[in-house]
Amino acid sequence: MPLSAERKAEYFDTFKNLLSTYSKLFVVEIDNVGSKQLQDTRKTLRGRAKVLMGKNTMMRKCLKSYCEENPESPVEKLIECCRGNVGFVFTNNDLGEIREVLESNTRPAPAKVGSCAPSDVIVPKGGTGCDPGQTAFFQTLQIATKITRGQIEMVNDTHLITAGERVTASQAALLQKLNIEPFSYGVILKKVYDNGSLFDAKVLEITDDVLASQFCEALNVLASLSLAAGYPTQASVPHSVVNAFKAILSVTIELDNYTFDTADQYVEYLKDPSKFAGPAGGGGGGGGGAAEEAAVEEEEEEEEAPAGGGGLFGDDGGDGGDY
Repeated sequence: MPLSAERKAEYFDTFKNLLSTYSKLFVVEIDNVGSKQLQDTRKTLRGRAKVLMGKNTMMRKCLKSYCEENPESPVEKLIECCRGNVGFVFTNNDLGEIREVLESNTRPAPAKVGSCAPSDVIVPKGGTGCDPGQTAFFQTLQIATKITRGQIEMVNDTHLITAGERVTASQAALLQKLNIEPFSYGVILKKVYDNGSLFDAKVLEITDDVLASQFCEALNVLASLSLAAGYPTQASVPHSVVNAFKAILSVTIELDNYTFDTADQYVEYLKDPSKFAGPAGGGGGGGGGAAEEAAVEEEEEEEEAPAGGGGLFGDDGGDGGDY
């Protein structure tokens, strides 16, 4: 049903007011998102963001009209974003916070015939709950089965649908029989507009840790290039100082008539390598002395044992003559 002139004017006023009030917004895609799910998203964002949907032609016309009234406004970049089933989420809050709310509001959905699969669908092996009379249905889909306890059981995991393919009637029927809802749909973030800058929503995945890691990698590359070129920079000076200290230490150790305080400990280590070992050397060596003493005592007892058994063959007395 086409909108009346009053409704259109009201929509234009609302859109222009949002463009003037908020400096940040998300361009979102709402394919396969129901009205109830979208209403729940609006409730969750209440007080933090405003959601505006509409026909692409109306949104483009409103943006062009706003740019004509405000020639210096950078919102003209948003005109090209009005393609497909999209809408806008306006906010002045932290973009990361709003992103978490939008991405968390997803709902499981069944596979509809003819729809494009957003992801692969793998049906796990095991009981299906179907009676043996439906074996032909599984054979049509080339799924190996067996009968167990009066029901059909799938022998292996089955890769039923590949991402990007259209869902067939047989595939949808099987998933419905197994009570599987393989897909989940929600608001998809496409673009981010922030104070006149428009960029892909993936940049929000760049956290402080990612930035710090990338900075350290770049710093290491810069230090390596500086050292190789022999051109000192702030990144390479610490490495140059360490390398110079190593060179001085090597020369000092080879000289007997010259040393310095820091080098003394290294010279001592070279003269007496045992200082590298801890006070209780590896492998529990601290108890080795006691074990050796016990072993010596055992040997002494074994040596004394033959002297106490002389009566057996009569080597000491005449009693042995009775034998």
